[in-house]
Amino acid sequence: MVMITIFWDCARVTLEDVILRGETVNSDAYITTVTELRNHFKQVWPHKNLTEILLQHDNARPHLSLKTLEAIIKFGWTMLPYPLDSSNLAPSDFHIL
Repeated sequence: MVMITIFWDCARVTLEDVILRGETVNSDAYITTVTELRNHFKQVWPHKNLTEILLQHDNARPHLSLKTLEAIIKFGWTMLPYPLDSSNLAPSDFHIL
């Protein structure tokens, strides 16, 4: 069994990160993932200002740790608040399988 973390923009899936059974999901792992996302953006959009990125993730502890928040701020990204009642926030149209 695996867990997949998926990032997408308004047009497409931009990054899929696979977390294998037994791996720990903590702030270090999440920072590694968002760093990979940032590197992907640098390759795909070298002419864009990456500080214009808006990031919205849920309220999981690794996402909200001080260490994670410091990394995201260092990237210059803006974090959008996650609504309390967000059951319809991201009904994705992407088919992963």
